[in-house]
Amino acid sequence: MVKKHDGAGGTPATVALTHAGIRFTPHAYDHDPSATGYGLEAAAKLGLDPARVFKTLLADADGTLVVAVVPVAGQLDLKALAHAAGAKKAVMADPKLAERKTGYVLGGISPVGQKTRLATVVDETALLYDTVFVSGGRRGFDIELAPADLLAATDALTAPIAR
Repeated sequence: MVKKHDGAGGTPATVALTHAGIRFTPHAYDHDPSATGYGLEAAAKLGLDPARVFKTLLADADGTLVVAVVPVAGQLDLKALAHAAGAKKAVMADPKLAERKTGYVLGGISPVGQKTRLATVVDETALLYDTVFVSGGRRGFDIELAPADLLAATDALTAPIAR
């Protein structure tokens, strides 16, 4: 199934997973620079059900940045995220702030190995699968891992945050 990968020379995400002893499988694909739906592109290029591929988004919940991990086939429910984060309101974070705080570029933001450790909420549908796919830390690169391992690597909680 999923094998341990040597993180030497990898992204901060693969290095963090390797350091934590978490098993994952890397999946690279040729990224199309004109693509705007990065997660849907990953699902298509890797031949995956979009429900198993998750995108990483950052939101501002009452002044605190929160990472939301939701299926690429859906959208983030900001009201549900605010509730899960114990906030009154959540809005999408400024993209430049998201890049600065995570250390990743848009379209390649991984929930794992971020520059600044942020509270993370993973949509509960991730638990329906043996493995899920998230960005590996750059465009054209996803990592496959067990949902429980994703939760452990990010200290995340699960909640119904997608619609």
